[in-house]
Amino acid sequence: MKKILKEWMLPIAMLAGMLSYLVYYGIPALHPAGPVLSRIIGVVQPLLIFLMLFLSFSKIRPRDIRLHRWHLWLLLIQGGLFCLGGAAILFSVPQVVTAGDARTRILIECAMICFICPTATASAVVTGKLKGDMAGITTYIILINLLTSVLVPLVIPMINPSDTRTFTEAFSLIVAKIFPLLIFPCLAAWLVRYLLPRVHRRIQKYPDLAFHLWAVALTLAICVTTRALVHSDLSFTDILLMALISLTCCAFQFWMGRKIGRWKAHKNQEHATEITAGQALGQKNTVFAIWMGLTFMTPVTAVVGGFYSIWHNLWNSWELRKAARAEETEKTEVAS
Repeated sequence: MKKILKEWMLPIAMLAGMLSYLVYYGIPALHPAGPVLSRIIGVVQPLLIFLMLFLSFSKIRPRDIRLHRWHLWLLLIQGGLFCLGGAAILFSVPQVVTAGDARTRILIECAMICFICPTATASAVVTGKLKGDMAGITTYIILINLLTSVLVPLVIPMINPSDTRTFTEAFSLIVAKIFPLLIFPCLAAWLVRYLLPRVHRRIQKYPDLAFHLWAVALTLAICVTTRALVHSDLSFTDILLMALISLTCCAFQFWMGRKIGRWKAHKNQEHATEITAGQALGQKNTVFAIWMGLTFMTPVTAVVGGFYSIWHNLWNSWELRKAARAEETEKTEVAS
């Protein structure tokens, strides 16, 4: 049972999140508790993200945070594809610039969100389980959040004339949303490392704690995603197209990240860099994607973040299960 739970923890967490909301939605007597549950999730989710990042940073020394060549290529891909989507709206299909409900515009915006969305904080947890470079992906998380904070305020006013925010206002809004959950866990982890070494050593005795916290965070994320889909007013065709857009973007980014990782890896580090770059480009902060859709884009595009959450977590589940099976086979061969 323990082995089954370990291998299937993520699919179980996703199923639990979906069923939790469907049960709540199907029992009207539970609806009065909705606002309270929503506030609880609003507090618990950031706390789980903080703890996951804290545990990830506690495994990394400050001198391990450094720039790699593949970082620059991934930044170029994410930023370039986001700008290309903006150019498509602005120049190729000018008739939809002012038509907020036009399907073409909405689908292009969905792709833009999927491309510029920063790497998920939980990606460090998955990368560690897959024997990738945790320091490398943590560095990229910081870099892509910086790029997003600059590019989004520059591009959005050009494709969305109704957004009257200045660059400074939009930049401050994004920074306030994402950086407290990056900087504070980092500082806390490194303070504990150098000022409380005993506590730091005790934390290292529980290497899978971050993974279990992620399973809980994933359950809540899928619950929120299910709520967004249930209450969406989109037609079946629109929902299907958004699902296909998010699936295509997800598959492309995992594939491209791995390809660049292999290409730009140092000697004898091909596998680790391939895994790390794939997770860095493919695994997204879908909570931010949903918020970005509601805040800067046509609001219905927020749904694409929910779909992306499903696809990248299905991919992660398959990767983790494959890695677990490979490790088990290796142990069996060594024992024999």
